[in-house]
Amino acid sequence: MPLFTIIIVLIVAGVLLWLINTYIPMDHKIKTILNAVVVIIVVIWLLKVFGLFSYLMNIHV
Repeated sequence: MPLFTIIIVLIVAGVLLWLINTYIPMDHKIKTILNAVVVIIVVIWLLKVFGLFSYLMNIHV
């Protein structure tokens, strides 16, 4: 996947999250949970894009 596409997806996700946080009235707890879920999803997606997710799944503790 080209780097340009990754940057565009990160910018779009950030802008959408900012718009939701700014213009949709919600309880602070719900906003915190929403932000955490979006960040976790983006981090997992980035790990998959760079091929590190399968590597991390093979680590046994």
